[in-house]
Amino acid sequence: MSLEEKTLHTEEIYSGKIISLQLQDVELPNGKTSKREIIKHPGAVAVVAVTDENKIVMVEQYRKALERTIVEIPAGKLEKGEEPSVCARRELEEETGYECESIELLVSFYTSPGFADEIVHLYVAKGLKQKENAAAPDEDEFVNLEELTLEEALQYMKEQKIYDAKTIYAVQYLQLQEALSKK
Repeated sequence: MSLEEKTLHTEEIYSGKIISLQLQDVELPNGKTSKREIIKHPGAVAVVAVTDENKIVMVEQYRKALERTIVEIPAGKLEKGEEPSVCARRELEEETGYECESIELLVSFYTSPGFADEIVHLYVAKGLKQKENAAAPDEDEFVNLEELTLEEALQYMKEQKIYDAKTIYAVQYLQLQEALSKK
């Protein structure tokens, strides 16, 4: 049986700076109809960056949706037509002041496929060096730079200072890499 839902009608409810909200009428696989609320997002990047001193480069940022600050890996929204690897380098520099010799795609994943099409491209940055005249964060973005050991990052997860999926994924990736290197 095909599980595809055929879109019958789409109404845009809201269109903002970052997201848009659509209400869709769909035909279900059994022929009945239903409604879907869909958030459209341009996509984003996130960067796992580790210094020569084996510190994970992160930022502390206030997240209004959560009404609190959390510590995250550098990340940001893709601009229209922007290549994800270019965006990853830009976000790393803007948020942390670091540039990298190389950047490699680790994985891409959907954040909340039940209601949103946001995809995050997770990159690993290598060969970090602090840039003298680094680009500044966006005018409405305020961050504090944090550099954590893997053990500190794991403790932040327990304390819910690190509390978002992309950063947890990155920390666990680094934990797995460390475990595999000891074999």
